[in-house]
Amino acid sequence: MDQRWRPTVNEREFIEQALQSDLRVDGRRPFDFRKLTISFGREDGSAEVLLGETCVMGYVTAQLVPPYKDRPNEGTLAIFTEFSPMADPAFEPGRPGEAAIELGRVIDRGLRWSPDGCLAVVFLFVRELEVWSLIRIHFWSVRRESRAVDMESLCVVAGKHVWAVRVDLHILDNGGNLTDAANIAALAALSTFRRPECTVGGDDGQQVTVHDPEVMDPLPLTIHHLPIAVTFAYFGDGNIMVIDPTYKEEAVMGGRMTATINSNGDVCAIQKAGGEGVMSSVIMQCLRIASVKAADITSKIKTKIHQL
Repeated sequence: MDQRWRPTVNEREFIEQALQSDLRVDGRRPFDFRKLTISFGREDGSAEVLLGETCVMGYVTAQLVPPYKDRPNEGTLAIFTEFSPMADPAFEPGRPGEAAIELGRVIDRGLRWSPDGCLAVVFLFVRELEVWSLIRIHFWSVRRESRAVDMESLCVVAGKHVWAVRVDLHILDNGGNLTDAANIAALAALSTFRRPECTVGGDDGQQVTVHDPEVMDPLPLTIHHLPIAVTFAYFGDGNIMVIDPTYKEEAVMGGRMTATINSNGDVCAIQKAGGEGVMSSVIMQCLRIASVKAADITSKIKTKIHQL
């Protein structure tokens, strides 16, 4: 049975009429984020993010595994999401649903950058050829530098042992815009994670010894930049847009787009989750706004980390 909240006709009209006056039901302006709170657990690699009423916890672990054959000197990074019915009655226990899979892929795409998948998404919603060319050139220019986590630094013995980093994202409360909250939780947890130090020895020079934290200090991950996800919701014919939509705004919106950008303004990924088409001029405006918001959120994450 579908337990999602569905607005009445009066609720829908109230939200849409407020947006036409640049107002939102929670008192924010169209391009304002809700209050962001970041806290860290006692263990390294544990973070909890509260974005308005949305709460997501991120937890990072790592283990030694054989590398992929086509990338013998690189570690791996995997994102897993857990949607609990306690967070939202619409979430069902058991195997991950479409929403959980999509959320994990959006976060993963921003961190690791999948050029083929991202280009296919851009083809989907950009209509004017000249603007598509502009976006394509920009994506090509950041492809090599856009990996947030240095995968080669996770290699211990090439072709034999690499670190497999796993990020578990637990949705504790769904107040809307899970993507941005989960993205921040993943980045905060990765930034504070420390993997065990290990040494290589033995007769063949390939025997790995993993040391306890009491023996050798754990090592932080090498993170080049923080790709921040900024989600836009579209209303009407796509000419009204807001960022950080609430649970009720998501039930009314006509479409959604998530732009993942770092503080330098480099576009790491774009995800358009169905809905109505959007003009390319609106998309370019969203990218400019997302660049400003990404720099602000990056500053907040780094400030909280330095306070540890």
